[in-house]
Amino acid sequence: MSRTLATAMEEAITADLVRPVFLVDLMFSSAIYLSTIIGETVYNNGSGDNSYYGVGELLKMSPVDEVQDLGAAGITLNLSGINGTELLNKALTEDYQGKTVTIRLGALDAQGALVNNPIVIFAGFMDVMSLSEGGGTAVIQLTVENKLIRLDKTNVRRYTSQDQRAVHSTDKGFDYVTNIANKDITWGAQTEKAAKQQLQ
Repeated sequence: MSRTLATAMEEAITADLVRPVFLVDLMFSSAIYLSTIIGETVYNNGSGDNSYYGVGELLKMSPVDEVQDLGAAGITLNLSGINGTELLNKALTEDYQGKTVTIRLGALDAQGALVNNPIVIFAGFMDVMSLSEGGGTAVIQLTVENKLIRLDKTNVRRYTSQDQRAVHSTDKGFDYVTNIANKDITWGAQTEKAAKQQLQ
């Protein structure tokens, strides 16, 4: 997939020393923003300035694969060494499946500041989250499905009033489908009534 790089990003990744960084948006009911930077950083991801909590090497992810066809390649995120964090609480209590995940690749300049316009390298949906504990800390593993997974799901719709009202609760357009199906309609032939009117 081709991407257009901002000038600042292009200069950062073609410099003699490249300082890559990943920004991860986990869109729970209240979003969690993580980065591989040490310490907190602020970035406007399109929904305003958000504070990304830097976890450094504690955040790991599997390679992001891109294929020639429309295959939906997912990834796995791992966050280790956490204890009592907001993410741990959400892993235990929240209905997270289907919530969106966005991963951006950015870079730091020579002063350690985030270069403008990191690029989106993956966007998908949370699938399965597993939690393992030991030694006072926990490890969270989250599998994330690619957005293209939706192409594999059939969209089954029926021409019934119940099905239509599930989408549009006040739509009565299909209330008469059953009556129409059993109705005799004379098409192209002269009705008895019309014939009598012609004779008069």
